[in-house]
Amino acid sequence: MSRQLVLVLNCGSSSLKFAIIDSQSGQELLSGLAECLQHAEACIHWKLDGKKQQQPLAAPATHREALQYIVHTILPQSPTLATNLMAIGHRIVQGGEQLTQPVVIDQAVLAEIAANQRFAPLHNPAALAGIQAAFNSFPHLIAHNVAVFDTAFHQTMPEEAYLYALPYSLYQQHRIRRYGFHGISHQFVTQQAARFLEKPLETLNAITCHLGNGASVAAIRQGRSVDTSMGFTPLSGLVMGTRCGDIDPAIPFYLQETLDLSPEAIQHLLIHESGLLGLSEGISDCRLLEEQYSTHPAAHRALQSFCYQLAKYIGAYSAAVGDQLDLLVFTGGIGENSSLVRQLVLERLGLLDFKLDAAANVATCFGKIGNISLPGHRPAWVIPTNEALMIATHAAGLINCFSTQQ
Repeated sequence: MSRQLVLVLNCGSSSLKFAIIDSQSGQELLSGLAECLQHAEACIHWKLDGKKQQQPLAAPATHREALQYIVHTILPQSPTLATNLMAIGHRIVQGGEQLTQPVVIDQAVLAEIAANQRFAPLHNPAALAGIQAAFNSFPHLIAHNVAVFDTAFHQTMPEEAYLYALPYSLYQQHRIRRYGFHGISHQFVTQQAARFLEKPLETLNAITCHLGNGASVAAIRQGRSVDTSMGFTPLSGLVMGTRCGDIDPAIPFYLQETLDLSPEAIQHLLIHESGLLGLSEGISDCRLLEEQYSTHPAAHRALQSFCYQLAKYIGAYSAAVGDQLDLLVFTGGIGENSSLVRQLVLERLGLLDFKLDAAANVATCFGKIGNISLPGHRPAWVIPTNEALMIATHAAGLINCFSTQQ
């Protein structure tokens, strides 16, 4: 078996996604999710050798206990996986302005990730817990842990794109700026788009749409991110599953004064009670909204708003891309599987010369790749994302380079 196997860890506040990827072939050999960590209903699901399994975890399971379960219970079912691991790749949400490339994790990197907790209080602490758990569970690979940052791909944004129109001192002293997220996904589909169009990456101009429960758009000029819809936090930009996206910044003050809501209550409303959920009055799952789109006004309202805001961002980002837009990319759970969302968006973009191929649009779902525009019109591609493979590729490349220099 290849020695280019990478364990990929993606730690959320109460979850741990994991996978073992062959970074050379792209094959996913193990995948799974530990969820509801630190709760009574904590459990772990995994798929190995084509077989799906599930087990409860002894409460209150932490990231460390979940990883120990992977090491002591799951990996022994296929012993060569553990013995052939050459790196561990960690998805880190917020790298700030200092961590703009994948890096081998050392004490300085850990300190910087910790310093950026103020920008990602739910995610960076969980990532640090995952890193420490990996150190403990794989002591022979401590020097082979690699951090890959969701914000890194967007750090090529020019100043006019990442600065807010606030007193400049707030940026200088407190680093309040647009950071952007979903960068690992945007980078992956950008590279795939260049390959499919047979263009050098450094010449590709694209708009990439990562659409899931969280959603963002990125403007890609000459293969680099020059703008993105998420900002200081993942709350801004598009309408999302439960997040509001862009709103008038005075609304929180109005809610506080008129409804006597606390800052915590307002934050919860904007993050957990808004978006598709708020507009539909109860449904955040795009699949259910699609089913009810033609029969329920609330579902129609929610999806129309989602698609209008997305189309508006795409139109705006055509200016950020510049003179030539090579293609539009749909990815993420909604982008890859919702032919209705893609239809509603492209129908609004005739000015940019998009013309939907209805048959291709319906056929290109559930992992399929392809152009859903009619011939002779600007391409709109569906490209499934693979953040785990992107992380594995970064981790293996960095460790191989590091080993060669020794």
